[in-house]
Amino acid sequence: MGRKRLRDLGVEIGSYSTGEHNSITDIDGIKVGHKTLHYDQGGTIVRTGVTAICPHEGNVFKEKVIASSYVINGFGKTVGSIQLNELGILESPIMLTNTLSVGDVLKGTLYHMMEENPEIGDTTGTINIVVGECNDGYLNDIRGLHITPQDAEDAIGNAHSGPVEEGCVGAGTGMICLGYKGGIGTSSRQYGFGEDTYKIGALVLTNFGQRRDLRFPFDLDHQPSDAPDGSIMIVLATDAPLSDRQLKRLAKRASFGLSRTGSYAAHGSGDIVLAFSTAHRISHSPLREENTLPFSFIKEDGFIISTLFEMTVDAVEEAIWNSMGQAGTTTGRKGRKVEGIPLELLSQLKKGEM
Repeated sequence: MGRKRLRDLGVEIGSYSTGEHNSITDIDGIKVGHKTLHYDQGGTIVRTGVTAICPHEGNVFKEKVIASSYVINGFGKTVGSIQLNELGILESPIMLTNTLSVGDVLKGTLYHMMEENPEIGDTTGTINIVVGECNDGYLNDIRGLHITPQDAEDAIGNAHSGPVEEGCVGAGTGMICLGYKGGIGTSSRQYGFGEDTYKIGALVLTNFGQRRDLRFPFDLDHQPSDAPDGSIMIVLATDAPLSDRQLKRLAKRASFGLSRTGSYAAHGSGDIVLAFSTAHRISHSPLREENTLPFSFIKEDGFIISTLFEMTVDAVEEAIWNSMGQAGTTTGRKGRKVEGIPLELLSQLKKGEM
């Protein structure tokens, strides 16, 4: 039987409806691309890759989006989050890869952005590239540094709207989640607020937890003892008009979706959330010096923002399960083998047996 998403198994998380593709790309303009490296060459086992999340179809350096981030547990090497939080804007694709390849992915993304914007570092300032990571060294020859800057450019070039490839693809190729094969997963939620319908999309790179952490009533004591604590990168997107401060509040709620799956943010688990809104764009070259924002944000308290919080929790949880349901059994270096989660196990979620 082929791998399946959670809803293919008859399991629905929460009460809100999904977007058309149940994906982060249900937010208009967002594109996702992968570059997957899965090959054996001599004694070298490569199970890794790059994933790119493009916030909109235009030039994101010239038309930035409002953004923020939140650190659940800081055992990670995310690049660009300091300036992201300081200025509250995102001006590059969000890139995901393995821990030791952050530098090459940063370089490749920079090449892409400089080619698209010749003024970077010349007639204007530099650019803040955002790269997140997880450690895929259990299955992948991470020390071989097999990812090149071109792979990052290829991931951006492969980005598309519509359904997103999940599981053992892109940055998720060599990842492990809750003792089973993990990787890329995504989900979305939408709700109508009077005349306005807002969407929340989540994309995750799952590489956290042990099999014993799963909240199922079964004996699951077969997790390899030498596997690291792992990590998770969570990317949230919305078309709701949120400020950077409100996006940080949204990002914090991802913690609850993560914990529902069994995570407790172990010591070595880097759990990082990046969040952005496509509702407004910030010009790199405003017509007025004071760069007055000609728009408002949703009401701070009340039904709308609380509903967005709940939608976020549901989307993050489902994205994590999708990353596992879509990831098949994978062999890696040193003869290691990580099984895909049995789909009958995931199907137990619909019975409330967590």
